[in-house]
Amino acid sequence: MKILKQFLQTQENWGLLILRLGVALAVFPHGAQKALGWWGGMGLSGTLSVFSEKMGIPPALTLLAITAEFLAPLALVLGLLTRLSAFGIMVTMGVAVSVHASSGFFASDGGFEYPLTLAIAAAALVVSGGGKASADGVLANKL
Repeated sequence: MKILKQFLQTQENWGLLILRLGVALAVFPHGAQKALGWWGGMGLSGTLSVFSEKMGIPPALTLLAITAEFLAPLALVLGLLTRLSAFGIMVTMGVAVSVHASSGFFASDGGFEYPLTLAIAAAALVVSGGGKASADGVLANKL
């Protein structure tokens, strides 16, 4: 129980709430494109196919990435399992940095600027937790 409480513990901080919601807002549409085909995305089968055939990424890893981009932002909105959700986003964005690295830094050129920014923001949530108005904080206080 002590480890779970430490995992859920967070500061009642407005900045972390803003960061948590901002990361969720920025990442969710990308996950919805991959999982559901929303906003011009390919949907689950199209994403699995492209990631496998064009990028050589195994389906299991593609499903993990889609989960991180689709479900983790929903958890972030609630502040539920913030550190785990943010970790999934951080790792997924780290992979995206390596995929986009050959295009240079700037996002306008297809570079890695955007995923790097999201990876850094997610890392801050991994370290600090979800902040104010998070389910994690409520659960930690009950433990």
